[in-house]
Amino acid sequence: MMQTCCVYILASKAYGTLYIGVTRCLVGRVLQHRDEFVDGFTKRYGVKSLVNYEALDDIRVAIQREKSLKRWPRAWKINLIERDNPTWSDLFPGLNIVAKPASDEASG
Repeated sequence: MMQTCCVYILASKAYGTLYIGVTRCLVGRVLQHRDEFVDGFTKRYGVKSLVNYEALDDIRVAIQREKSLKRWPRAWKINLIERDNPTWSDLFPGLNIVAKPASDEASG
């Protein structure tokens, strides 16, 4: 059975500090960041707003995507966020219990 993985981007505010991560459970992981469960970068910089995520079926592909995004110039990351979320809205409240399927992802 395949398990959906997500690469996600959190922001402190629009055009603020960005954090890129990968997880098998997007809701749980974002809750950890929001609740400041773990000391580290997101807690230190108040990075709690889910502004972008991509669902993938293979954890290896998801990890590679995360590594690639982390190497991207900041302007590319901002363009990626604004392609699907031009107002930098927090997407977390709309997640429900499970992440959206990969078929909902825009190609580009």
